[in-house]
Amino acid sequence: MTVGTHTPISQGIASSVPNGSAAAAILSAGIGSLAVALLTVFADQSAIVKNLLSIYKPTGALSGVSTFAILVWLLVWVLLDWRWRGRNLPLKRINLIAFTLLALSVLATFPPLGDLL
Repeated sequence: MTVGTHTPISQGIASSVPNGSAAAAILSAGIGSLAVALLTVFADQSAIVKNLLSIYKPTGALSGVSTFAILVWLLVWVLLDWRWRGRNLPLKRINLIAFTLLALSVLATFPPLGDLL
């Protein structure tokens, strides 16, 4: 009786499942976090940008920062997924880039460093 045609990974054979969609999701999250940080810093430092990002007046620029950062994240995710779907990519490198972008976005929103930008 045959159970299936798949060989268990425990036998030492690596899986050939493409990781392009996962890589697109990871990298787009890093880019989206950087978009939040940059929009926040620009809105804090420029009255013009702050007014442009004020979609809903009671919340001020936060409404535009979150809205446009989400749009950047979704657009990047869709484009990268479209381009990378079905491919195997070096996840170690993509994770490093994504976490570097995340670290930069945390640093950029830290007031002493954000004021230098």
